[in-house]
Amino acid sequence: MKRLDEIDQRILRELQHDGRITNQALADRIGLSARACLDRVRRLEREHAIEGYRAIVGRGALGDVIVVHAEVTLVDQRQATLQQFERRAAQCAEVIACHLLSGPYDYLVRFACSDIEHYRRISDAWINDLAMGVARIVSHTELAVVKEFAGYPA
Repeated sequence: MKRLDEIDQRILRELQHDGRITNQALADRIGLSARACLDRVRRLEREHAIEGYRAIVGRGALGDVIVVHAEVTLVDQRQATLQQFERRAAQCAEVIACHLLSGPYDYLVRFACSDIEHYRRISDAWINDLAMGVARIVSHTELAVVKEFAGYPA
């Protein structure tokens, strides 16, 4: 990907704030013609500076949901163990984010579950499944959201 200029950065800021903005409105805010703006947006999409568009669903719409952040430590850090864990985490519908980290544990996994018992069943299954390679899970239940991810600084 080529380096983003100031106009590209302004386009990304606007689209992170409102992904449903019309091209004409975006062009007006950026100060470009509609054609030039559309060309830049399409280039940003091709270069994966824009990876997609999605709706942000309010938690209340899903009913009662608890969110648990889990520090997951694997039995070893062999590539095969990491790949097996990542495949299984990606297949788990309740996993809403999973990050490989450096530090005292291997992964930070964010779960959305119907209740704490639902989460406990998943974490117990992960620990008991020797092929998954999980040695330890330390869980933190989310009490409140102070600031949710709303986009990268551009």
